[in-house]
Amino acid sequence: MREHRYTVELPHSADRLWALMQDYGRWPEYAPMVLRVDVLHPGDAGGNGLLRRVIYRLPFGREGSALELVTEVSPARGYTYTMISRRPGNDQTGRLRLEPVGSGRTRLHFEERYNLDAIPWKWFEGPIYRFINRKNEESMQRLSEWLTEHPEYRPDPSL
Repeated sequence: MREHRYTVELPHSADRLWALMQDYGRWPEYAPMVLRVDVLHPGDAGGNGLLRRVIYRLPFGREGSALELVTEVSPARGYTYTMISRRPGNDQTGRLRLEPVGSGRTRLHFEERYNLDAIPWKWFEGPIYRFINRKNEESMQRLSEWLTEHPEYRPDPSL
């Protein structure tokens, strides 16, 4: 089992970051691998139990998809998710947390746990996940850049 953790401080409020993260139609505008997100089930009023399908780019013009169940939602603070595998026992889990640090700034914490156990993929687990981790980190940076480029999007009234 591998684990990846990433933390970055962003110059936006947790409320603005959260709003954009929940705006699934905009994910392709800032996440370099995402082609679209389909919400299959919205979950409860707070988003717990949301089921989404993320369609993403793969090398050589191919596409992949991930079925993700969102749980433990705390609005503008974070959530956990499970990427549901076709094979029982091979699900991947992750958590995203937003920590306000004052003056409209937020520390974003991201972690993900994964395990490839099928051959030949297991042999390439390190390079595959280094690539995915780089793209996830790039998406989080682009999330912030997108908000900077679009100050009209959910402007922060506290600033």
